[in-house]
Amino acid sequence: MTAVKPEVYVALLRGINVGGKNSLPMKDLAEIFEKAGCSHVTTYIQSGNVVFKADAKLAQKISDVISKEIKKGFKLDVPVVVRSAKELMKVSKSNPFFKKGGTIDTVHVAFLLHTPQKTAIQSLDAKRSPGDAFEVVGSEVYMHCPNGFGRTKLTNQYFDSKLATTSTVRNWKTVLKLLEMTQA
Repeated sequence: MTAVKPEVYVALLRGINVGGKNSLPMKDLAEIFEKAGCSHVTTYIQSGNVVFKADAKLAQKISDVISKEIKKGFKLDVPVVVRSAKELMKVSKSNPFFKKGGTIDTVHVAFLLHTPQKTAIQSLDAKRSPGDAFEVVGSEVYMHCPNGFGRTKLTNQYFDSKLATTSTVRNWKTVLKLLEMTQA
């Protein structure tokens, strides 16, 4: 019987350690992943980015497992979006805004928990945030925010309500660093 080789994944937690709210030490977060059966667990910055190895069966359910453990241990409701290293590589190559004048400092991506329906995507308002642009590609929303992400009206709440899913946003520098970590 052949052992199942673990793959590399990235977990993106939404809304922890932001503005002094939803405090969750990265050491504790890493321990939660390890206790769930993940290996080679590494965190990146304080805002909930975790690179880990797991077999495909565990990876399919890790989002729910981690969310439940954080709720149990820290009394926080934290959505967890997971992407494989291969999926993250595809995300890095699929950004439409670098061909349209976007720079590493103006481009962000919202990772969606579920792929949205076509009708939901069509309900999005392209003019919602003048000067900013977005494009939904699969389970990601790429955003170009040349006036600064802090000023955009392209928020998690907007995309979550319109697309009937949960999102978590990362700037492009973080995406590239996480991709680098998955290759190490």
